[in-house]
Amino acid sequence: MTNEKQNSLSDQAEAMARLASCPPSVRRLIDELGYPLLGASELPAFLRAEPAVVTVLFFTEDPQRYPESDDVAVVLPELVRHFAGRLRPAVVARQDERALQALYGFQKWPALVFLRGEDYLGAITGIQDWHVYLERIEALLRADPKRPPVAVGIPVVGDGSSSVAS
Repeated sequence: MTNEKQNSLSDQAEAMARLASCPPSVRRLIDELGYPLLGASELPAFLRAEPAVVTVLFFTEDPQRYPESDDVAVVLPELVRHFAGRLRPAVVARQDERALQALYGFQKWPALVFLRGEDYLGAITGIQDWHVYLERIEALLRADPKRPPVAVGIPVVGDGSSSVAS
């Protein structure tokens, strides 16, 4: 077997493992609606491919722990339809969510992170009322890029030991 064929089979196995880690509500987005499932390594190229387009990244975490993820998985396609042609959705692979969460600075799950190209516009976390989504997304579509929020750790010093609180 050639190296190219082995790499292709390895890539397919990795993609299948990523898909298997998705709950049914999220698999529907990928299988039926064609949303890409992106890991951290694929994300930069995906964002650079259409730098003027606003991408919405769906961070689900574990829907067993965060049941609102299933609700957002139902609402997201409706939002994409409502903002016809103005949003390009993608699902973030579960194994890369925590690393990318640190990059985009949101603190609550699930999250929709909005980017124009690679530029951060903002995030909407948790489930929202429909009108809140519409207002916030409309504002994000018009927004200038900004720095993502950063979690700040503050050293805590007490009885001679040191730790970090956030």
